[in-house]
Amino acid sequence: MVKRISHKNSSCGVARPLDAIGDGWTLLIVRDAFDGLRRFGEFQKSLGLAKNILAARLRNLIAHGIMDAVPASDGSPYQEYVLTKKGRGLFPLLVAIRQWGEDFFFEPDEAHVLLVDRMRGLPVQKLELRSQDGRVLGPEDTVVHPVREPTASEEK
Repeated sequence: MVKRISHKNSSCGVARPLDAIGDGWTLLIVRDAFDGLRRFGEFQKSLGLAKNILAARLRNLIAHGIMDAVPASDGSPYQEYVLTKKGRGLFPLLVAIRQWGEDFFFEPDEAHVLLVDRMRGLPVQKLELRSQDGRVLGPEDTVVHPVREPTASEEK
């Protein structure tokens, strides 16, 4: 098996998180956690994933602070897996992937699930990237710049 390259020292905001969430199973575990799954067996049943793979992905999510293992809410001797604040921060990413998937991986008349607003029952609006002044931005409207480290005199 080829060893994965770590991106932990990368200055890229896309590359660095891939050590934590760059595996498809990992994002599906997070998706299921947003859908209310909490127990190892629930994740395994939903995903059909081998126990050793699921256990490794859950350990990785815990190690990266995306999930916590907590005592079971029913008082049983089991543990449950819950999203942390960092994990809940993945919600817009999952929505973006879902919307992209709906646009490009389904035929127009093909059945699929739809993310809806729980209160109103209406489909969630498409995500948009906006500038500070409110303009909708596309790839051609952005550029990546390195963040300059403050000098000693600027830190005072």
